[in-house]
Amino acid sequence: MESNSAPVIIGSDHAAFSLKETLKHYVEQKNIAVTDVGPHSADAVDYPDYAFLVAGAVSSGKYERGILLCGTGLGMSMAANKFPHVRAALCNDLFSAIMSRRHNNANILVMGGRVIGDVLAKEIVSAWMETPFEGGRHQRRIDKFDDMGCPLNGLNII
Repeated sequence: MESNSAPVIIGSDHAAFSLKETLKHYVEQKNIAVTDVGPHSADAVDYPDYAFLVAGAVSSGKYERGILLCGTGLGMSMAANKFPHVRAALCNDLFSAIMSRRHNNANILVMGGRVIGDVLAKEIVSAWMETPFEGGRHQRRIDKFDDMGCPLNGLNII
């Protein structure tokens, strides 16, 4: 994980608390600072609270990248993507993680703690952190949804 050693912000819900702890330590071992917004136990919590903390920090530019985890990753990705300039990608496999960075410049990695195991999750984090954005035609596509308030403005809907 040498290509981007900027600090990372991480959060989860109770279903992925154990995976969050594992990944937090894994990233720290790579000499990357990690801000853990919680939760700090496996007690039941509402995932949107943690998605909003991480996505808000990335959206505001305080952090370049974040990691979110819940049982499936679905809820976290939906909640995080409500924030401007957040591109949260649900990646429970290596190919998706690489392509989310290469073509979509994903700035939040989302995974499902009940979907994948610790070993694969570590490999996904490494691949995601190490893969650069290609830019070019992909930047033009990202700009189309990053800079628009409402994607339906000016479109003819059938």
